[in-house]
Amino acid sequence: MKSFAILVGLAVALGATLASAENFSVGSIEVGNPWTRATPRGAPVAVVYMTITNKGSVADRLVGGSTAVAGRFEVHNMVTEDGVAKMRPVTGGLEIKPGSTVTLEPGGLHAMLIGLKQPITQGGRVQGTLVFERAGKVDVEFAVQPLGGPAPAVGEHKGH
Repeated sequence: MKSFAILVGLAVALGATLASAENFSVGSIEVGNPWTRATPRGAPVAVVYMTITNKGSVADRLVGGSTAVAGRFEVHNMVTEDGVAKMRPVTGGLEIKPGSTVTLEPGGLHAMLIGLKQPITQGGRVQGTLVFERAGKVDVEFAVQPLGGPAPAVGEHKGH
């Protein structure tokens, strides 16, 4: 009986982990596994990550976004100049070619939440809206990982 209870508990925990993978869609655009990290009190910025897949036959662009916890939303890229890594805003929007996926991840493309109005708390969720040139707006939820923690595995959002 005890073994059965353990197996049921494991199945429920595994189901909760698998069910926590979140995808949000608008038109031919699918946003997968959006996440961010907790921020310390007084931090002026946060970084958000996700995958964006264009299932359509025409290119689209991520042209903006918003969230109640920050004043601005900007897409940035990491570039190396003279051996120094620097962040640069992506001008003109982030293109997502037809049939392709763009990954926003630590050390590469990412989106910045600038002018934080409050700390982002581990285990919570940050509501936001992404704006695409063709597909329009889509509401998303960024799962909040621990401060300094690793990126979640695909399909893994803790604190759900």
